[in-house]
Amino acid sequence: MTNLFGFQSKVREDSSRALILDFTAVPLIDSAGIGALVGAYVSRQKDGRSLGLVGVNQRIHNALEVTRVQGLFHFFNSVADAEEAVAQ
Repeated sequence: MTNLFGFQSKVREDSSRALILDFTAVPLIDSAGIGALVGAYVSRQKDGRSLGLVGVNQRIHNALEVTRVQGLFHFFNSVADAEEAVAQ
């Protein structure tokens, strides 16, 4: 929760065509975090912008799967892979 509002603010401020979020150092996610990701996805999609997630561990994948939102996101193994996909 301590990072939630800062995260939401940064995502709202970002006006890039594609936003890549690096989860490499993120060990877990709770329902508030999932809600923030879904909110980021929705706001970006309605403006025709994309959102990619990098380095998502199995625990976070499972949480996104259980909440049935994993299909909203594009997952990449590295920032370089995400940047390459965005460039195409």
